[in-house]
Amino acid sequence: MLAGYAQGIFPMAEARGSEVLHWVDPRFRGIMPLDKFHISRSLARRIRRENYEIRTNSAFLDVVDLCAARPETWINAALRDLYGRLHAMGFAHSLEVVQEGALTGGVFGIALGGAFFGESMFSTRTDASKIALAYLVERLARGGFRLFDVQFMTDHLASLGAVEIPRARYRALLAEALALDADFDPGPADAYSVLQRSTQTS
Repeated sequence: MLAGYAQGIFPMAEARGSEVLHWVDPRFRGIMPLDKFHISRSLARRIRRENYEIRTNSAFLDVVDLCAARPETWINAALRDLYGRLHAMGFAHSLEVVQEGALTGGVFGIALGGAFFGESMFSTRTDASKIALAYLVERLARGGFRLFDVQFMTDHLASLGAVEIPRARYRALLAEALALDADFDPGPADAYSVLQRSTQTS
């Protein structure tokens, strides 16, 4: 599975009940430039409140399950098992937002060299997934990551600064990132450092 990521492809299932995994190689790829993450004024206010706790790798499979808990999902049982194995091996990571003792937002993905492959995110409270992404971007940048792959572009990701690049450009960036030795755990960050690293939007 890691060899696939290193080649620039990633697995998906057609549906939760599907037993078949497909390797996907999009012509255009979504990436999140680590120096261009956009934080709106309203999101900045939520981040400044710090009425949440940021954790990493404390509830990995819970995050995967909550990401899959929607009417249609590409995360089937086989993928869940594979992600769990990669987490046990130290390659798959989650970042969680906890509020009042409840897991309200999170994101998970695969780290390989200086590349992070974002798989999915979820939110049960307003902006909780955006808070998770903001802290993840700060962590990746501080840990020496070069590439944050978000796979497919969406309007939601575009509003946060993600851009779409052609396959050849993506593979060149991936090769550069894989040659690096990045650290997913460079230590905790506070709201100030997260906001300082981002670009502000209205």
